[in-house]
Amino acid sequence: MQLPVAEMLKLVLNGVRKRSPAAMRDGRLDTLFAMLQEPASDLPAEEIEDEIWAIWTGHDDPALEARMQRAISAIARRRYAEAETLLDALTGEAPGWAEAWNKRATLYYLTRRDAESLDDIRRALQLEPRHFGAICGFGQICLRHGEKAAAASAFAAALQLNPHLESVRAVLSELEPAPPPRLN
Repeated sequence: MQLPVAEMLKLVLNGVRKRSPAAMRDGRLDTLFAMLQEPASDLPAEEIEDEIWAIWTGHDDPALEARMQRAISAIARRRYAEAETLLDALTGEAPGWAEAWNKRATLYYLTRRDAESLDDIRRALQLEPRHFGAICGFGQICLRHGEKAAAASAFAAALQLNPHLESVRAVLSELEPAPPPRLN
């Protein structure tokens, strides 16, 4: 399969540079993302990340939010057909909800439907350019297809948004070439 790596990488990098607001964003996200950049924030990074994910998975409509939670649970239990039905409905009913697209992208990645996953990652990033989870998903797909340079760029972009992603930092360190040894 030929991946649209260059096009996706441009979307990822432009989103990180511009950090433009998402269409249906919560104003708290700006503050939380700024807190992730502070070396000594009032909250631990894990709590800030949890708040970001809570905002992303939350919705003004409690029924849609409940379906999102059922979809997340179905993915965790590997009930992929059930999750897909729920996420198809969510992306149809709430097309401006970045997390609905990201969760379906995750589902597609888990079921090795990478082209569909990339389409949904693209939509999630158009809605929320700072979505470090979607960016890491793109990086994982690049790795699966041997696109190591693109994966490294994606992981580096995710770390610009959230410098506390230690597992991403570890993968990135394996992808980046080691500096040449000193001869003197």
